[in-house]
Amino acid sequence: QVQLVESGGGLVQTGGSLRLSCAASGRTSSTYAMGWFRQAPGKEREFVAAIRWIGGSTDYADSVKGRFTISRDNAKNTLYLQMNSLKPEDTAVYYCATSMKISASYRPSSKYDYWGQGTQVTVSS
Repeated sequence: QVQLVESGGGLVQTGGSLRLSCAASGRTSSTYAMGWFRQAPGKEREFVAAIRWIGGSTDYADSVKGRFTISRDNAKNTLYLQMNSLKPEDTAVYYCATSMKISASYRPSSKYDYWGQGTQVTVSS
């Protein structure tokens, strides 16, 4: 079992920045990748970014590329999402997730085994 706890969400104006954190505990040694997803009201959960735990290669949704940066601190078992130039359409509940699977892509939510409870990000116009 792995436990994930997100923090860092809040209310910010358009153009502002936020940094989300996701602290992992439990059986984290089997992690292959971690990712961030988000879900806006009335919409499906969508992929935001992912990072491979070994090597650190990253992947981003087109909608956030160039504005968001995913990173991890292996020693602290913590995942981060630095969000800059925020837009109202970034408003959503943001979830972190961890994958124990080897995969060519970590965009599908089905690749992930454990999820955090989510943190609300609201961008005002």
